[in-house]
Amino acid sequence: MPEFTVDTGASELAGEEAGEGMPVILLHGLTATRRYVVMGSRSLERSGHRVVSYDARGHGASTPAPDAAAYGYEALSADLLALMDARGVERGVLAGASMGAHTILAFVLAHPERVAGMCLITPAFDPDERDPSRFARWDALSDGLRTSGVDGFVDAYGVPAVPERWRETVQKILRQRLSAHAHPDAVADALQAVPRARPFDTWEALTAIDKPSVVVADRDDADPEHPLATGERYAQALGDVRLVVEEPGSSPLAWQGGQLSKIIASITSQSA
Repeated sequence: MPEFTVDTGASELAGEEAGEGMPVILLHGLTATRRYVVMGSRSLERSGHRVVSYDARGHGASTPAPDAAAYGYEALSADLLALMDARGVERGVLAGASMGAHTILAFVLAHPERVAGMCLITPAFDPDERDPSRFARWDALSDGLRTSGVDGFVDAYGVPAVPERWRETVQKILRQRLSAHAHPDAVADALQAVPRARPFDTWEALTAIDKPSVVVADRDDADPEHPLATGERYAQALGDVRLVVEEPGSSPLAWQGGQLSKIIASITSQSA
């Protein structure tokens, strides 16, 4: 896929683009890169879509934010707007995982005219959750990465809270993801800033969104850090939009790039 860079004025975003048709912009999660949305699947670009993916500020090959705290959703949303303008995307379908999903929601609330549809993959932010103790784990991951690199992050992460048959896979993915960043200290900054950021203030705020949408959630035994109940709440708050979950005992749907691509394509067909 042809690569590009976009200077947003705050950081330089690295991305890639391929295919022709309805624009689909892919946004990854915290500590990931653009490779970790549809997991390398080329299905979308081969089925009549213009696929644009990019590394969020401080992640992958993108440069760090101008300061350690500048990883909130207002900044991430501004980056998305700058990228769409630079790439000539007037309106597109947005698909994002976790942090990427939250960025999409912040963006659509500010710029609804630029969004044709949304695929929200494993959203986890709960506007009603205000217990500051939940940040301790993120801070530990940040400290581990900053002081001891990938090994420090993995040690701080501990034994993945998934069935034993998936633990080796999760640990392998963690190491691959964390090894893909040109600026690991920036990722450490993001690990502290992003969990404290609020893409919207109340569930009621989402009722203002009227776009073709789907929420992709994982079952708790496979992905306890992205609770199924939270995904269900998003689907409900957005007007009882379609909720897609993997079959019991299957690997998390968020890992299945081909299946995710089909779900995203279903949104583009409604948005054309």
